[in-house]
Amino acid sequence: MKNIHPIDRWCRLALAIVLAQGGYFWLTGVWQWAAFAGALLMVGTAGAQFCPLYRLLGMGTAQWAVSKVSPLWRWLGWLALLALLVGGSYGSALFSRKLFLEEFNAMNHFYKQTLFLTGKNERDSAVANGEKMVSGYAVFQRKYSAYQPYALRGDHQLVSDLQQVAVIMAAAQPLVRDGDLHQAHLDLEKIRPVFQGIFKRNGFSMLAVALVDFHDAMELILDAANAKDAEKVKQLHPMLSDKFKPVELEANDAEIQAIRKNLDELLALAQAGNLGAMPAQADQLKRSFVKVYLKRG
Repeated sequence: MKNIHPIDRWCRLALAIVLAQGGYFWLTGVWQWAAFAGALLMVGTAGAQFCPLYRLLGMGTAQWAVSKVSPLWRWLGWLALLALLVGGSYGSALFSRKLFLEEFNAMNHFYKQTLFLTGKNERDSAVANGEKMVSGYAVFQRKYSAYQPYALRGDHQLVSDLQQVAVIMAAAQPLVRDGDLHQAHLDLEKIRPVFQGIFKRNGFSMLAVALVDFHDAMELILDAANAKDAEKVKQLHPMLSDKFKPVELEANDAEIQAIRKNLDELLALAQAGNLGAMPAQADQLKRSFVKVYLKRG
């Protein structure tokens, strides 16, 4: 006997889609299989319009059906489920990719700093950054050895590459602390092509990496501009300019130049004390960035 109302059925199908997307795009291990099992259970009970738990508890939602659901609402319900399936899958693929790049850039910041400082023979600073590099990378490696986002799902070399980087970092650490800094620099340089190989194999461009790194800093200057804080904009601009240079090195066409132009014009408004025009210019900067990021990020 059916004990599920059509609205209850629709909710179960929606939950099944969310659970399946969570298991496929975001989870790993036991939680992934639990999500898939939950999705299968929701589909099964929705299809049969019968919930054993309802029967066990002596309840149900079928009695809600005082009047029939009109065909229009049925069609709208199926369209909403389709939108959830397509939109949720696209969004999960996009944002899991973006999250990977953000976490890579956060970890890679300390690697780049350590590489730079060993090259400059600045031991104390190199040691401090090297410790953060190793601890940050350990977290990154642990996560992405167990879980691969959709963009890296088919990369069977990823885990071994991440292990190779860990070995190089571990071997370089004694040299950074109290050994030959020049040799430490040369050893750490071996990491760069490994990272580049990961990105190339999986269809990432170094432009995408640079864009995400710039974006995180750009949000700070956008907040300052929207708050009409000219001093903060002037303070942040040099850092933003430096972070944008890797983007320009990868590509410097008209769309990239538009981002640079909007960034520099925001600085000019701050220097001129034209506070009222700063929020609109910040919006122009964001629009020019989003246009490039969605196309090539």
